[in-house]
Amino acid sequence: MICGRLLAAALSLAAASLGLWAVPQPAQAQAFTPDKVDRAAAVKEGNLNWYTSTPFPLVQKLVDRFEADTGIKVQLLRSGGEAVIRRFLQEYQAGQPGADVITMSDAGAANGMTRQGIFVPFLPEGFDKVIDGGKEPHGHWVAHRVHLIGMPVRTDRVADAERPKTWSDLTDARFKGKMVMADPSFTAIQLIVVGTLSQKLGWNFYRDLRKNDTMIVQGHQQIYKTMQQGERLIGAEGSDPRSFNNGSPVPNQSMIYPTEGSFIIVSPTAIIKNARHPNAAKLFAEWMIAPLAQTIIAENAIHASRVDVVPPKDMPALRDVKFLPIDLAQIETKGRELKLKFNEIFQ
Repeated sequence: MICGRLLAAALSLAAASLGLWAVPQPAQAQAFTPDKVDRAAAVKEGNLNWYTSTPFPLVQKLVDRFEADTGIKVQLLRSGGEAVIRRFLQEYQAGQPGADVITMSDAGAANGMTRQGIFVPFLPEGFDKVIDGGKEPHGHWVAHRVHLIGMPVRTDRVADAERPKTWSDLTDARFKGKMVMADPSFTAIQLIVVGTLSQKLGWNFYRDLRKNDTMIVQGHQQIYKTMQQGERLIGAEGSDPRSFNNGSPVPNQSMIYPTEGSFIIVSPTAIIKNARHPNAAKLFAEWMIAPLAQTIIAENAIHASRVDVVPPKDMPALRDVKFLPIDLAQIETKGRELKLKFNEIFQ
């Protein structure tokens, strides 16, 4: 047992040194003292500006419940992860940050902004319960949700024997005109997928998807709608369709988790330095990883980031998933190059 723990620790340290995000591990039990939140000051501020990539309808459920619990009003800007980052940085660099709190799906970008001193370190109650891969050690960001990314499929239109089993299978000519995927310039989840698969399979993988007439849409909500309408039958990447349907089963849609490995992608939440509503921001960040909010997330077919919250119904626990390691350093430093290459292929 001791040897196993030492090996796990060594692998985690090696991955961190290489800029890789390893499989999420349960937070290690140790003494933890959370930072204090001045709830009275937060309520007095009365408002909060949240920029987020959290999908509908989950995002509205969280906002409505937070407002009901605290009396603090949330001004919401919701878009794809890359669009959210772009909007926030434009405002921040102009000296007019509009967000008090930002949630994205690009941990590489979050690490970069941490190094730039954009975020306030904050260790909320429950921080020690979040998976190790889902938080910056000093509290500059902490994930409130974890996306398990595979390939959604229309089960009524694609027989089990005909479905792709690996990412590489998507290049087969039998899938021509049947696939849809998101634009990495809009959603950070797809940027991570493109960055990883272009490394693992080469850019010819995406050239072959282009030859297969793969439809490009803005984000994952559009993938879900396109498949629901029957325009396309397979998501060349995507999350569980239930996450766009109040957590309820979607008739004739299911998930394929490729044998090569799926993607486990965390969504960092961070408090902006010099935020106009700093106390409300801290209360919100703490509320988002409290058991109530984490349970709401799991009920909407998205994994919570806390290890003590059960996985979404009929979905595997993160520890049981074969995953593809993500090179966050590559995503951070070559993000623009990845988007340009992808757009060059699919233009």
